[in-house]
Amino acid sequence: MTARHPRRWLILIVLCLSTLVLVLDNGVLNVAIPVLTEDLGATTQEIQWIVASYILVFAGLLLTAGSLSDRYGRKKVMIIGLAIFGVASLLATYAGSPEMLITGRVLMGIGGAVVMPSTLSVLITVFDDEERRQAMSIWSSVLMVGLIGGPVLGGALIAKFWWGSVFLINVPVVVVAITAAVIWMPESKGPWRKPDPVGALLSMVGLVSLVWVIIELPERGVSWPMAIIAVASLVAFVVWELRTPVPMVPLQLFRDRNFSGGSLSLVLLQIANGGLILALTQYLQFVLGYSPTRAGLALVPMAVAVILVNGIGATLGQKIGNRPLTVIGLLILAVGFGVMATLRADDGFGMVALALGVFGIGAGLAQPAATAALMGAVPAEHAGVGSALNDTVQQAGAALGIAILGSALAGHFTSSMPDSTPEAARGSIGEALAVAAQTGDAGLAQLAKTAFAESMSGTFVASAIAVAGSALLAFLLLRDKKPAPADQVDAAPVLTH
Repeated sequence: MTARHPRRWLILIVLCLSTLVLVLDNGVLNVAIPVLTEDLGATTQEIQWIVASYILVFAGLLLTAGSLSDRYGRKKVMIIGLAIFGVASLLATYAGSPEMLITGRVLMGIGGAVVMPSTLSVLITVFDDEERRQAMSIWSSVLMVGLIGGPVLGGALIAKFWWGSVFLINVPVVVVAITAAVIWMPESKGPWRKPDPVGALLSMVGLVSLVWVIIELPERGVSWPMAIIAVASLVAFVVWELRTPVPMVPLQLFRDRNFSGGSLSLVLLQIANGGLILALTQYLQFVLGYSPTRAGLALVPMAVAVILVNGIGATLGQKIGNRPLTVIGLLILAVGFGVMATLRADDGFGMVALALGVFGIGAGLAQPAATAALMGAVPAEHAGVGSALNDTVQQAGAALGIAILGSALAGHFTSSMPDSTPEAARGSIGEALAVAAQTGDAGLAQLAKTAFAESMSGTFVASAIAVAGSALLAFLLLRDKKPAPADQVDAAPVLTH
């Protein structure tokens, strides 16, 4: 049995800081968009590019970045990624035009894509099987804190300072993370492998095209040229990776039941999560009248439940294994979506808090267990690209959830509004409330809120079905491995201090 790294818990702090800065950034940006639009004179298309440029670059580079971290060293690659992210944040902070801000966001996407796979791959190499689940639960809790804290922090910074502060806050966190990584973190890498530039190019083109299609889907429908490029590139990528002697991504990982089962379960879970965030944030702001900051604070019951249950799940996981924990957690999540499906326009926050609490319990049990099952199937020499695959499937699932369920939500809202309603008020609840405010039509406002609540209910029913399907997949595919003999040594990469 390999000796535990003496600084592993300090290393976990570095990994959590590195992850937190990425998750916070997306949340704070959403709150800053109205101010950005006014101060920079950004058009609707430019605002879309400010948001989408990061996502496109991040998704496109994940697999390549994971492969690079395995080849050249996860610590080295993570520090480079943090440095890029920090410099890009400074550029975004003092951007004087939409074009400069888009440039900063592209560079931040590059840095984020380089950092993200390294964090999870370092985690699974410095923690053994006994402690890995607990470390992963802490890391997952930090993700949740970032998700909830982003809009709240962004609202507070904008209220006190100016929009650039939402990017400037990244810089000190990056400096601390880099300093701590240099002092505490060991280097780890897989065996030297020849580069795979063809695989890298095909994966980048395929993933960027796929995410582009998903982003465009709700408003413009399927972009067929980009869809064809995405399918052609990804099929070519799979064929190439199966034929080349030294593939960038070991696709045989998907033959492992735990890897494929964990991946499919997480994709369906993230599709449902995408629908949750999209629908619930609109419900809180448009139906209950919350500000963006207050809407972020309203998600605190879910965050608290996730963090508390993560700790319990880490202990339970050691006793009962990943498979039952994942299945139980997903079934609780389905119940949470079922509770959310009962929400009405006049319910108030009490029912929302109850539904979020149930949802948080399910997520706190299921997500770390499914991730542990998936990453437990990844050989140590492929930890970086395995982590990148995990990140990629979850990013794709979340984007699909927003696109598919968002389109369904908008379509159901439009069909729920009476034909007599003004055309300008039938596209979305935001447009309907704007028309109602201009005309002083309180009846239209109430009608829109009721129609949205009914549409949201259908979205949450679909999410419950997706999560229940995810639980079935987890039950059928996941298998808990028997503990290895005490004298068996993992084929772990060498850690250098």
